[in-house]
Amino acid sequence: MDTSTEFAMVDVPPGRVTLSDRRTQRSWAVDLAPYRLAAFAVTQAQYAQVTGERPSTAQGELLPVEGVSWLDAVRFCNALSLREGLAPAYRLHDDAAGVEWDRSTDGYRLPAEAEWEHACRAGTTEARYGRLDDIAWHRGNARDRPHEVGGRQPNAWGLYDTLGNVWEWCWDVYDAEVYGTYRVLRGGGWFDEHWSCRASVRRRSHPTFRIDDTGFRVARSGPR
Repeated sequence: MDTSTEFAMVDVPPGRVTLSDRRTQRSWAVDLAPYRLAAFAVTQAQYAQVTGERPSTAQGELLPVEGVSWLDAVRFCNALSLREGLAPAYRLHDDAAGVEWDRSTDGYRLPAEAEWEHACRAGTTEARYGRLDDIAWHRGNARDRPHEVGGRQPNAWGLYDTLGNVWEWCWDVYDAEVYGTYRVLRGGGWFDEHWSCRASVRRRSHPTFRIDDTGFRVARSGPR
């Protein structure tokens, strides 16, 4: 399979996941219907093919696209949907606060935070789905740079690099009362210490923020 141009999607089973936040000491359970999630983070070749843009600092067709904001990722999802003849998942207005998710569509979208963690864990209950050096690029083994997608072992459901390599944008607002429109990031990246590369770790950032260790992967609602 050529991961530079093909979006390999994994059918994720329904389930229940408990999310937690260390800052607030809060936890909450979410029930999930079946959905589909890309086996790999979006690559630079895929991003360029859909948008015509190459925003990343490190260059390589099979490297994960980075240097993309949450709004960039949302716009990419809509562009990919239109390219494949699907109804776009998002209605876009002037800024992140105005983006609406039309849950009735089957177009590409960002995963909800609960979907991301459920898929990352793949039925496991530990902090990671395997030995960290076997499954993730992180500060201890990445040599200060991102790596091509799919270079580490996948989890039990066939998802690669959900931990390490690049942080991944999720749909959710982190904490509207404290941080406004800031969105959730998950998974840890190539520059992070081992303790940040865990299934439960949450990070937040402004939806226009771009940095060289942040990318995304796409989801779709419902099974194939």
